[in-house]
Amino acid sequence: MKSICLLLVIVSGAAAGVSSEQSRADINPALLYYQAFLVTPDLEQGDRDLIEANELPGQKLPERFGEIVAKSDNQFSLLRRAAHATAPCDWGIDRSAGPSTLMPHLARAKALTQTARLRATWDLQRGRPADACDDLLAAFALARNVSRDGTVISVLVQIAMEAIVYSTVAENFGQFPAETLQRVVEGFGAAPARRTVAQSIPSEKYFFRDWAVSKIQELQRQNPGNDANVMEGIHQFLGHEDPRAGETNLWERVIQAAGGTSDGVLKLFDERERVYQKLSVLLGLPYAEYETQAKAFTAEFQDSPNPLVLASVPALLRARTRELRVLATLDMVRAAVDYKLNGEPGLQKVPDPCGKGPFSFRRFVFEGIDRGFELKSAYDLGGDPGVLIFVEKEGPPFRVSGPQAGKPLSKESYDEAFRRRYGISPGKK
Repeated sequence: MKSICLLLVIVSGAAAGVSSEQSRADINPALLYYQAFLVTPDLEQGDRDLIEANELPGQKLPERFGEIVAKSDNQFSLLRRAAHATAPCDWGIDRSAGPSTLMPHLARAKALTQTARLRATWDLQRGRPADACDDLLAAFALARNVSRDGTVISVLVQIAMEAIVYSTVAENFGQFPAETLQRVVEGFGAAPARRTVAQSIPSEKYFFRDWAVSKIQELQRQNPGNDANVMEGIHQFLGHEDPRAGETNLWERVIQAAGGTSDGVLKLFDERERVYQKLSVLLGLPYAEYETQAKAFTAEFQDSPNPLVLASVPALLRARTRELRVLATLDMVRAAVDYKLNGEPGLQKVPDPCGKGPFSFRRFVFEGIDRGFELKSAYDLGGDPGVLIFVEKEGPPFRVSGPQAGKPLSKESYDEAFRRRYGISPGKK
């Protein structure tokens, strides 16, 4: 018995020592994120149905909702640790497969951001704004770390995840104490640096142009004097050269533009590279210059005989449009918080990155009741105006951003808007 008691004392002392240790900050955040993906709760269909039935912002959530989102506690414990990691985030992506490289972490990361929105909504209704803040900032850090590989698709996922966090803050703005909102904004500033669309051009070159040229040259070495075999080999991979382009007759157009030869195809890639060099400068311009020069650039390439240019450049321009939108949205959140803390002078302190002064401000009245305020940016690209409504009072839900900002929001319209804006089903886990 004495031996057992002594052993228990030793074990409890060791456990106390472990629990008192601070979490390691030198771990690769990607390792913690992968662990978080592994402990994703397997929700039953009934739980999924309840979550989806309570997706609309502003509605009172049942107790069962809280029990369901609590199943993701282990995930968010890991996410919070990763947010405080000091080591660089390396997802361990092997790029040797070129455009066929798998990136399964992107969908998982975006789904976790939606879970952060659910958890924050629940915590705010339960009077726990600090917990809501911690989860949103952990998801925000994940968004920034998602883009560490530098690809355009990762940058786009980063943008979508940031937008979810900003919308969550706007939808629940009145439930955040001023000091918590200050923490949120400070957390945005302390997060890992954002990767940009312009910075993704070198990765795009490696993933697509360099990889394809290497494959073509290898086919030429393997088939000396038999260009028909080389062209057939190119056909097998070039149909997937850029899965985002949505091309259905790309190969036929490539054959025609290349004169039916593999050397002609190589020349098309060289021409695209020269266009990309111009594009990398355009994509880094601030809003006013970009808005002007993008039109001229589009006019220059839209009649290009090179199908590889037509299949890829528009996607990059659209990506920059989304990036400028989310940059304006971040500053709208900052301006809204400064307004809550300091009134009109605070609002005037934060300039509109797409304009020549502060954001325009107006009280927002929905169905005859003042529900909050609206900030509007000079941003006006891609049919998505720079508007964000900050909800201060409870009531029927409405859209807080996008072309239909301020319009009533139903379950069906919310699902459709969410899929279109973020590319993910609201209830997907």
